[in-house]
Amino acid sequence: MPAKTIDEYIGVFPPEVQEILQKMREVIRSAAPEAQEKISYGIPTFFLEGNLVHFAGYKKHIGFYPEPSGIAAFSEQLSAYESAKGSVKFPLDKSMPWDLVHEITAFRVKENLAKAAGEEKK
Repeated sequence: MPAKTIDEYIGVFPPEVQEILQKMREVIRSAAPEAQEKISYGIPTFFLEGNLVHFAGYKKHIGFYPEPSGIAAFSEQLSAYESAKGSVKFPLDKSMPWDLVHEITAFRVKENLAKAAGEEKK
C-alpha cells in the first residue's frame, strides 16, 4: 500500500535513512512554514499555491525535486551532484547540503507566491 502521510512514507526506511528524510522534511518546513504536507506522485510533497518541492528516499540517495526552475536557478551550486531537469540526487554516503535545500525551497516559495499573485513573467 502506498503511504498516505509523510510519516508513513518515512517509516518504511531503515533508521539511518529515516533520520535524513526527517531532517529533509524539517529543513523544507523551515523554509516553507506555510506549506501543506501531502503525498503526491507517491512521495512527500510540500504544497503552497501549487507543488513546491518533493523529496524521496532511495537505496543510495535522497531525491530532491524543486521543479526545473529550482534546478536551473541553483545549477552552479548543484553541479557537484547528479541532476536532471527537475531533480537532484544527494548521495547517502556524503553529507547533505542542508543550507542549499533551504535556499532552493525558499526560492520556490517566492516563485510560487509571485505566480499566484500574477507577477510571473509573461
